[in-house]
Amino acid sequence: MTLTRRLALAAALAAPLATTPALAQTQITVQHALPANSHTGVGASTFASAFERLTNGRYKVVAQRNDNEREMIESVQIGTIDCTFTSTGPVGNFVPEVRIFDVPFLFRDATHARGVLDSEIGQQVLARFPARGLVGVIWIENGFRNMTNSRREIHNPADLRGLKIRTMENQVHMRAFTTLGALPTPMAFSELVPALQQGTVDGQENPISVIVANNLNQVQRYMTMTRHVYSPQVMICNPQTVGRLSQADRALFQQAAREAQAANRARVTADDDAGVEELRRRGMTVVTEVDTAAFQAALAPAFAEWERTLDAATLRRIRDWRPN
Repeated sequence: MTLTRRLALAAALAAPLATTPALAQTQITVQHALPANSHTGVGASTFASAFERLTNGRYKVVAQRNDNEREMIESVQIGTIDCTFTSTGPVGNFVPEVRIFDVPFLFRDATHARGVLDSEIGQQVLARFPARGLVGVIWIENGFRNMTNSRREIHNPADLRGLKIRTMENQVHMRAFTTLGALPTPMAFSELVPALQQGTVDGQENPISVIVANNLNQVQRYMTMTRHVYSPQVMICNPQTVGRLSQADRALFQQAAREAQAANRARVTADDDAGVEELRRRGMTVVTEVDTAAFQAALAPAFAEWERTLDAATLRRIRDWRPN
């Protein structure tokens, strides 16, 4: 189902609300979990400026930061905020089909990941959102996740054993780290820095863009370029918010979302290109030589489980995807 059709469905569900024309400077509130000068902040601000420009100022988009992603999704669901740019980690608790993208080592590179999400595969998953009281607008991203910790360099799975690693509230991620011998500790991102400072957890895993934007080098000594999971983000909106838009404005909304996607992905690429040297400049020890095959072999029991519990046919489609 295309975004236009999903937005049309949301409009139909909210038809009584759609009969009132938009007032001048109708406000839309968008929340996200990272600093304004981050890949997520850039995506949100690009959407805001684009939609305001495209509607000639009839809409005012207010972008706000909220470190608790699950709270943001719940707020969108009940309508206390209009939209969120969020990591998919907690989204699986609302739309279980999203969890398929969290399987480790599923994507070869950024071209593969972005291509799958923009293809029919990604659109089919977005089409699952309305049944959960949400509208999945467009895929954006965090990028590939890497490990940091305060204890030691990580080169292979044995180096992870016994480390307390903060994860998102995501069953696929937690299962992966348990299989690798670590002690996964799920918590909201807002709790992460205090937990690292106090030693509640030894480390965490995030894309370079998140590590740089949040100065995690101040509380972590080591980073390893495991690139173990590709981390999508998604723009999610409240169905009634979307339903209030005219058909013409829904098309402009989609156009603004595409501009946000392009800006977000460009920033992730730039952060990845410069991030390793920047973190080294800040004093981190960065390990770039990783035994990826050993990590994949160690995860074999978890891979077998995911083939049973997730959509095995879709996993094969993702792995087999190639650019046209």
